[in-house]
Amino acid sequence: MQSELFDQGNLEIPDGQRFGLQNDQLLRVSLGPDVLAVKGAMVAYQGQVRFDHEKAGGMGKLLKKMVTSEDMPLMRVSGQGEVFFANEAGYVYLIQLDGGIQGGGDGISVNGRNLLAFDSTLEWDINRTKGAGMMAGGLFNTTVKGSGTVALCTVGKPVVLDCSQQPTYVDVNACVAWSANLVPSVVSSMNMKSMLRGGSGEAFQYSFHGPGFVVVQPSEWTASTQGGQKSGGGGGGIIGDLLGS
Repeated sequence: MQSELFDQGNLEIPDGQRFGLQNDQLLRVSLGPDVLAVKGAMVAYQGQVRFDHEKAGGMGKLLKKMVTSEDMPLMRVSGQGEVFFANEAGYVYLIQLDGGIQGGGDGISVNGRNLLAFDSTLEWDINRTKGAGMMAGGLFNTTVKGSGTVALCTVGKPVVLDCSQQPTYVDVNACVAWSANLVPSVVSSMNMKSMLRGGSGEAFQYSFHGPGFVVVQPSEWTASTQGGQKSGGGGGGIIGDLLGS
């Protein structure tokens, strides 16, 4: 049988790395220690692999998940073999956290819809963005800290902006992630004249200024997408956390 489908670029890359890119849009993880991944992100696996609902890890996290849209249903992936992860053909990027921040290791704050998978040894929590009131929809991000690898997924190829030189403003629906040491606030570009005429379409932005970076994707999440996490990898969500499944 012959086809361009069997070109070397489409064949599995057996490099043995813990986290690796099969291609720009497909993450490959070689299991040993467990991995936490967003439910429904697995597209294939080889070997003896188990997928279990990951509990919130404490009443504080559970309450945050109940009152925010940052539900981020996770599954624990364990066993021996290789697992492939993807999210709607988005571009995958690996970030190595190296423990550079005093007292808690290196860290990154991620939009839950852009998170794909990360080492289970990393610490994670849900945090509210300063100034994100009811009009802004109550903006929450997932902060991941420690030493290990985080895999992000973006809609289109992103740009990384340096926030140390001048104030940086990013649409809240296009923001992928930022350095955990940055403390953004939410600002509004709306004015009364614009509101009376139907608005500008650019209502709320994150405001960054300080040493660090912010990742921006060339696409904006919509309200219909924000709650649209795929289901899979076992039952879960808030009910699963309460039942301990």
